Amino acid sequence: MEKLITPQGYASKLSLRETQKAIKLVKDTFQGKLSAALNLDRITAPVMVTKVSGINDDLNGVERKVDFTMKNIDGTAEVVQSLAKWKRMALYRYGYKPGEGIYTDMNAIRRDDDTDNTHSLFVDQWDWERVINREDRSLDFLKSIVKKIVGALSETQDIVKAKYPQLTQEICEDIFFITTQELLDMYPDLSQKEREDKIVAQHKTVFLMQIGGKLSNGEKHDGRAPDYDDWSLNGDIMIWDQTLQRALEISSMGIRVDEKSLKSQLQECDAEEREHFEYHKDIINGVLPLTIGGGIGQSRICMLLLEKAHIGEVQVSIWSDDMMSECKEHNIVLL
Repeated sequence: MEKLITPQGYASKLSLRETQKAIKLVKDTFQGKLSAALNLDRITAPVMVTKVSGINDDLNGVERKVDFTMKNIDGTAEVVQSLAKWKRMALYRYGYKPGEGIYTDMNAIRRDDDTDNTHSLFVDQWDWERVINREDRSLDFLKSIVKKIVGALSETQDIVKAKYPQLTQEICEDIFFITTQELLDMYPDLSQKEREDKIVAQHKTVFLMQIGGKLSNGEKHDGRAPDYDDWSLNGDIMIWDQTLQRALEISSMGIRVDEKSLKSQLQECDAEEREHFEYHKDIINGVLPLTIGGGIGQSRICMLLLEKAHIGEVQVSIWSDDMMSECKEHNIVLL
C-alpha cells in the first residue's frame, strides 16, 4: 500500500446520501458539457476484447491484464485497460468526419495499480476520441482542446457549488502549459511527483506536455504505450486538489500517432512486431483517421469537486485491510 494522505481534521462536507446524489449531478453535468464542447456523440463500448486483436492498451507496458478463457469461444479474452485503440477504429467504422467525435463510459480493472488516495483497482473514465485533419496535429490545436475540457469542468463546478454551497474547491481556467523537459530543467533535484506538485501548487491548473520519451536525464517522466499517443503531442491535465494539497491528474490525452510517429515510437520501445496487428497496419497504411482523444477520470473529478480525501468515497472498490482501518481511523468513509 502506498502512503495514505490523511488531511488533518478531515470530515466530508456531504453526507453519504448527499454524496450519492452529488456524484450523479457531477457525472450527468460534466458529460453533457464535454460532449457539447467537443462535439461528441455518446456510444457503447466493450469491457472485454480478444487477446489476438491487439487493440487492448498496454498503458506503461508492464501491467498485467485481467484475462480469461471462454466456454464456447476459442482463445483468450482480456478486460480492457482503456479504449484508445478501439475508439479510433470505431470512428472509422461509423464514418465520423473531422470535427466530430465520440465518448463512452470506460470501466476497467487494473490489477497492478498501487492503491492510495487517488488510485483504485477499478478505473472509470469518460474515454473520448475525435477525428482531426492533418493540419490539426499541432501543439496549438492540442492546447485549444485542453482549454475546452477545463472550461467544461469549470462550468460543472459552478452547477455543483450552486447545489452544495458548502463546497469551496476552485478550478482555475488560466491553464499553465509546460513540457516535461522544461519542468525537469526547472526542478532537476526533485522526483517526478515532486515536480508535478511544485508546478501545480503554483499555477493551480497545468497541462504537462510531451510524456513518454526519455528526458535529458535519461529517464521518462512517465510511461506511455508507443502506439496511441504521439509523445510529442500529448499531456496530462492536472488540478490543484485543495483537500489533499497535491496535484491531481484528471486526464491523460493527446493527438494520436500517425504512420511516422507510430513507427518511430515502436522502434524506440523495441516493439516493432506490433506492426503485424491489424490496427497498426491500418495506421501505417492511412486507413484509420487521424484523431485526438483521451480519458477523463470520473471518480477523480467527483472526488475533486466534492472535496473528498479518498477515491473510495466516490466509488466502490476493493481495499486492503490496512487501508480500510487507517481510513476509518481518520474519518474517511469508504463506500
